[in-house]
Amino acid sequence: MKKNNFSVLYTLSILILFIIIISCSKNKKEIEVDFTTKFESSKGTETSTYKEVITFYENLADNYHSVTMYQMGNTDSGKPLHLVTFNPNRTFENEFSEDKKQNVLLVNNGIHPGESDGIDATMMLIRDLAQNKIPTPQNTIIAVIPIYNIGGALNRNSTTRTNQNGPKEYGFRGNARNYDLNRDFIKSDTKNAKAFTEIFRMIKPELFIDNHVSNGADYQYTLTHLFTQHNKLGGELGNYLHSSFMQELEDSLAQKQWDITPYVNVFNRAPESGFTQFLDSPRYSTGYTTLFNTLGMMVETHMLKPYKQRVKGTYELMISFIAIAEKDADKIKKLSQFPSEKYQVGNQYPISWKVDTTQSTLLNFKGYEGEMIPSEITGSNRLKYDRTKPFTKEVVYQNYFVPKEEITIPEKYIIPRGWWKVIELLELNKIKMTRVKKDTVITASVYRIKSFESTKKPYEGHYLHYNTQVETNTEQVRLFKGDYIVNTQQEGVRYILETLEPSAPDSFFNWNFFDTILQQKEGFSPYVWEDLALEFLESHPEIKKEFDIKKNKDPEFAKNWYLQLDWIHKKSPNYEKAHLRYPIIRVGG
Repeated sequence: MKKNNFSVLYTLSILILFIIIISCSKNKKEIEVDFTTKFESSKGTETSTYKEVITFYENLADNYHSVTMYQMGNTDSGKPLHLVTFNPNRTFENEFSEDKKQNVLLVNNGIHPGESDGIDATMMLIRDLAQNKIPTPQNTIIAVIPIYNIGGALNRNSTTRTNQNGPKEYGFRGNARNYDLNRDFIKSDTKNAKAFTEIFRMIKPELFIDNHVSNGADYQYTLTHLFTQHNKLGGELGNYLHSSFMQELEDSLAQKQWDITPYVNVFNRAPESGFTQFLDSPRYSTGYTTLFNTLGMMVETHMLKPYKQRVKGTYELMISFIAIAEKDADKIKKLSQFPSEKYQVGNQYPISWKVDTTQSTLLNFKGYEGEMIPSEITGSNRLKYDRTKPFTKEVVYQNYFVPKEEITIPEKYIIPRGWWKVIELLELNKIKMTRVKKDTVITASVYRIKSFESTKKPYEGHYLHYNTQVETNTEQVRLFKGDYIVNTQQEGVRYILETLEPSAPDSFFNWNFFDTILQQKEGFSPYVWEDLALEFLESHPEIKKEFDIKKNKDPEFAKNWYLQLDWIHKKSPNYEKAHLRYPIIRVGG
């Protein structure tokens, strides 16, 4: 009887839901919505406000089944990040399930809201896809973050983009807490970055586009591309990106009369002398996405070209990008799979890179003649481009990199549970961890910080360390119940290595997560230590011999009594073990 009642109720519920859906569908058709963007209605001179962008996508989602908008995590502005998807093959199941057959392209807009080209271009792209005005992708789900830096988008002005030609009004580069979000992906100081990570690790895109506007040289191109560095991406996917995808994109755009060149990485000099590919470390969006084997690129339109031209170019670039992604969908799906064999325990992993001077590419570069002339303001020489003198010249482009420093991949890292900020970011990035079950002692590799340098000025809320060098010792290490064990043999191995190896340029150490170990907590009173130090040297003749040699060979040391006492103290058991000792240990490898 209960079963029958349930069946009747269930049938009625489905019928009511069906009626509601049909009713809503009828209502949708009755509501006339104008999907002309502000960019279009202003004849290419204005960009939509944050509110207008969100309302536009809400209306699209209300009127087209292929478009859905999700509300994700909060940002520093107090407003949530949104995710819009175009997926004509949508089902009631999660469209980002692990066994999805389609690839996912994630498009990020407004990381710097003054660079609004992608915001407007993507609105038109999703609308035109929904209205079948352009070919519908069957093998690729298009996922869009409409505006990533919401706080910056709300802070509109018409003057801060000093180098930029339009639009009339735009957002500000810094977010609600004045962070540059394209330096925050690995350290995640902002709620924006945490919300992005949640999205990225949920949908696991095979492809990624981040839309920007350039700052730099003057040249003829409206469009430049900044693909993630192919050697750093590595493997078959890196080769495919370099030798196939990038070339096809350039050819496709050329056929549409949209010339494109690699991002012109110069400052205050003419590019015809040659330039180097930008190396996107994990602080940047494409550097971060690379850690999870995602094929990524930044679009960099040229700041001095008219706004209308830049937006249209971004629109056409995304259409060409999607067409290649569609054609090569099976290949991209296969190449994007985690190459576990490449990151086996004991293998070498490059943590820093340098330009390979033995290889380069010749670009048929379209620029303007530039020369250094006296400045009417400073009297010094200044760079001046002459747009009446365009040229096409062969320019050397250094786009090959080789490892500068490598580490051996360990079997695991063990993180003391007190370092909760590190643990939280690993969890956010879906890094699998287990816990130490009971207090124990193991043999492990321990780093001591040998040397490092720090920026003299604050950089994105930090005094960033660099040129970090470590020395390694094998020690008996005590573990406590509840400490975290991170096995490297998992899909997020590159994220693990780049953040936990202190010498990696964007490691958690270099971003100041461990600065408390750099300060000595216990010291000595000289008048007390003098007597104890003498006893220590007398009972340790080998250390006394080393001490005497150092005094004889180092005049500055010989003249400084405090340095001498401190040197002896650091050799003694009184010196605290935590000072300069990196708390995360390595096991195996």
